[in-house]
Amino acid sequence: MSAPTTTAGDAPPMTHRQTLEALSGLLLVLFVAMLSGTVVSTALPKIIGALDGSQIQYTWVVTATLLTATATTPIWGKLADLFNKKLLVQIAIVVFLVGSVIAGFSQNAEQLIAARAFQGIGVGGLQALVQVAIAAMIPPRERGRYNGYLGGVMAVATVGGPLLGGLIVDTSWLGWRWCFFVGVPVAAIALVLLQLTLRLPTVRRENVKIDYLGASLIAAGVSVLLIWISFVDGSFAWLSWQTAAMVGGAVVLLALAVLVESRAEEPVIPLKLVRQRTTALAILGSLAVGMAMFGGAVFLGQYFQIGRGYSPTEAGLLTIPMMAGVLGSSIVVGRLITKTGKIKPYIVIGAVVLVIGFGLLGTIDHETSLVLVGAAMLIVGVGVGMTMQNLVLAVQNTVSLRDIGAASSTVAFFRSLGGTIGVSVLGAVLARQVTDQITTDLTAAGIPASASAGSGSLNVEAMPEMVQQIVRAAYGDATGHIFIISAVIAVVGVIAALLLRPVPLRTSLDLPDAGTPTAAVADGREAADRGADADGREASLRR
Repeated sequence: MSAPTTTAGDAPPMTHRQTLEALSGLLLVLFVAMLSGTVVSTALPKIIGALDGSQIQYTWVVTATLLTATATTPIWGKLADLFNKKLLVQIAIVVFLVGSVIAGFSQNAEQLIAARAFQGIGVGGLQALVQVAIAAMIPPRERGRYNGYLGGVMAVATVGGPLLGGLIVDTSWLGWRWCFFVGVPVAAIALVLLQLTLRLPTVRRENVKIDYLGASLIAAGVSVLLIWISFVDGSFAWLSWQTAAMVGGAVVLLALAVLVESRAEEPVIPLKLVRQRTTALAILGSLAVGMAMFGGAVFLGQYFQIGRGYSPTEAGLLTIPMMAGVLGSSIVVGRLITKTGKIKPYIVIGAVVLVIGFGLLGTIDHETSLVLVGAAMLIVGVGVGMTMQNLVLAVQNTVSLRDIGAASSTVAFFRSLGGTIGVSVLGAVLARQVTDQITTDLTAAGIPASASAGSGSLNVEAMPEMVQQIVRAAYGDATGHIFIISAVIAVVGVIAALLLRPVPLRTSLDLPDAGTPTAAVADGREAADRGADADGREASLRR
């Protein structure tokens, strides 16, 4: 494969003003990607109820997007190391737009799940490529401050999304379909804005080979595992031939994926990067954060609506403390990182705070004070704001610019994978506990366990008053149990953060290669510093 070259017609390096203009477009893209998930969070109980779906389908509407986003993220990242980053961002936006429109016209839960899966392909591109484009414009030391802006956009999208979704489903002349249509004009504006403002060098290589086989094996292995998690202990037993077939098949597929990745010329997940200590620990931390954050936060809207009986709009308002924590901590910590050049202390503190927050949420039930619930959500938000983006930054600081796409997308891949597994596992646990509790309580009350009440149906308003109370209590009490699991998972993130090396953030876009003038100057400065230190020690001894 020939060495990468830069086209002669590429624009010169971007000025500070051009960087800010392009950043505005990238932040808008990130806002659209975040909005696609958050606008549905509080509306999903109403949506699944209107489509007469079940708790398992509720989980898979979220899991389908996360799964395809996870599978395609490393492919988008590898493409970013080979082709025009700007064009790839625009393609991802178009895929996202098409998926949003299809989801809006879905007629049943199965169609909605399929549309969300297609939409996830675009989301996977956006979540990887925005980070890659920013890394190609801004040095790691300065990127800490801009990560605060990223966190702010995430917080606004996560706060505004649930509120917007709640208002849409509570407004009779709009309806739930506009939860998917609402992001279309925003994405279109972002598409035009990036065309006008984003200028990045175009890297071209001949005989490009993308490891589609490795990506397919990874996607297939993860999919089989998630399908098993969703149906085990419900449709079949833990110890059964179905379990053996699915788990064994997933292990074989993932083992083949590792073998393919180790031999591919252009692997979607470069094992040389994964073997690096910082990258490996950031991956482990991202897995834990993704499992805890996505897996826990997805069910908060369901807790407030089904477990506590609030409307979608009210549920959106009640999630504000978590997003306020994300917004405040990401901005403050981002500026502190830029000022000090240190990143490990903030990741460690954030990981510990995340465990504390989920531990507090693990104590809630259907009668817990909203003040306590809000305080716990605020603490969780602070932990997320201090860890999620900074784990990516820690990896970006250790790799060269030519590998920035693969490195960024690898961390995003495992974070999304953790979120996918977290949503599936916690959703399966929640569905099982809710079903058992509803059946037990209905039997104790002398009410027949009807199919709608005992199977996890989310159309609660169509149930008799007594059954509604039992269903709400079951959901409210079971939600606390899944947050305990989230807290245990988040402990892994603390361990990974403690093992990170305290490496200062570099001030250059790229790593200085050996033999380059930049490296020579750096070596000269280091030698001079060592010489000065030695002279100082000798003079001190003479005195």
